[in-house]
Amino acid sequence: QVRLVESGGGLVQAGGSLRLSCAASVDISRFTDMAWYRQAPGDQRELVASITNKDNTNYDESVKGRFTISRDTIKNTVDLQMNALKPDDTAVYLCHAYRGVNYWGKGILVTVSS
Repeated sequence: QVRLVESGGGLVQAGGSLRLSCAASVDISRFTDMAWYRQAPGDQRELVASITNKDNTNYDESVKGRFTISRDTIKNTVDLQMNALKPDDTAVYLCHAYRGVNYWGKGILVTVSS
């Protein structure tokens, strides 16, 4: 059974940094791609960053230059380094993996205060 568990969220001031980590219960190299999404209250879920099994990355325009996604196939984790955080980054961040089926973590709250 595939489980994705997020960690590293919390409260940070604007301009600060946080590092989110998603731990998978299986070998992540099996997934076609993994990603971080976020959902703010009242908003739709949106893609923040993704990484393929060939380490190709993709970022939403709003986070380019500030966020970095990476994966560790030994630890079976996918991390999201978030720098220069803004209040608009406040949301629940969810880990996603795809291998013919979509898998989701439960999400973790990131709050950026102004």
